[in-house]
Amino acid sequence: MTIRLSAEQADQLETVANVENQPVSEVIRAAISGHIESRRNDATFQAGLKERIERAKGLLQ
Repeated sequence: MTIRLSAEQADQLETVANVENQPVSEVIRAAISGHIESRRNDATFQAGLKERIERAKGLLQ
């Protein structure tokens, strides 16, 4: 997988990784995991997810 960051984001990410003494890839994985977890706990997101699932089921019937 490839992501594109602005120069500023790349510098900030590198700084965070250096301060935390972790590889950049681990900082990215942790951020993605945190984002996914926040969506699991977000009622609005969950309602939208259920709506999309129901719409997809309807298309298959």
